[in-house]
Amino acid sequence: MNSDIVKVINQHKETIKVSMTLKEESQRFTKLLFKAFYDCDTNAEEALKELEILFVKIRNMACPKIKDMPCQRWDDFKNNIPDLYSSLKKDAEAIFNNDPASQSIEEIYLAYPGFFTIAIYRMARVFYKLNLPLIPRLMTEYAHSVTGIDIHPGATIGASFFIDHGTGVVIGETTEIHNNVKVYQGVTLGALTVKKQHQNTKRHPTIEQNVTIYANATILGGDTIIGESSVIGGNTWLTKSIPANSVVTHNYKIEIFSKEKKII
Repeated sequence: MNSDIVKVINQHKETIKVSMTLKEESQRFTKLLFKAFYDCDTNAEEALKELEILFVKIRNMACPKIKDMPCQRWDDFKNNIPDLYSSLKKDAEAIFNNDPASQSIEEIYLAYPGFFTIAIYRMARVFYKLNLPLIPRLMTEYAHSVTGIDIHPGATIGASFFIDHGTGVVIGETTEIHNNVKVYQGVTLGALTVKKQHQNTKRHPTIEQNVTIYANATILGGDTIIGESSVIGGNTWLTKSIPANSVVTHNYKIEIFSKEKKII
């Protein structure tokens, strides 16, 4: 009986070729890279040596057919680190400068899920631009599992990006976000329709610079452009473009009644 089950399992494994080790080692690479950047107790030189070993390992697992002719080398990733570090510094400063609750830049690095997710997204984005399969998605899904913020590594995000609180934020693959954009919890930047034949088209919106999008707003569609310096109010639903300097609100009525009955 067991031999039959093992045979079925092994046949299925031959079909799908999934490696949980690739997932686990990609997560280990992600965590170590974050610590190398920000943890004062982590020796940067030693961390970079370990990161190189991990990079080669996950690269070879992600690209098994060209193991002897690597699809990308460690230097291809490492050369991006100075720009990556500079970009993340701007993100941290944007959060610190815009959130009155923040007490220090150290707090941003240690305690802000928005910054953590942006950092992992930008790291994964390097892998994505190097055309390494699977690894960038595994990295951003790790951040998603930790923070509840889902950013696809294919999204294009400009400088000084600020996600506040963050739980439930979804940013789709072909989203374009320009500089100095602020996003609050529950925001969805998604596709208007979900069809496989649209895989290679722009399905998600463009958010121009200096836009603020408040909690639980939903903006859908590849042709949807939110003009610069606009404010999108909470709980709004947009599927069409709006011009620069717009304010979008969701109108609803709140009524308050006394729980006590009137005595006549």
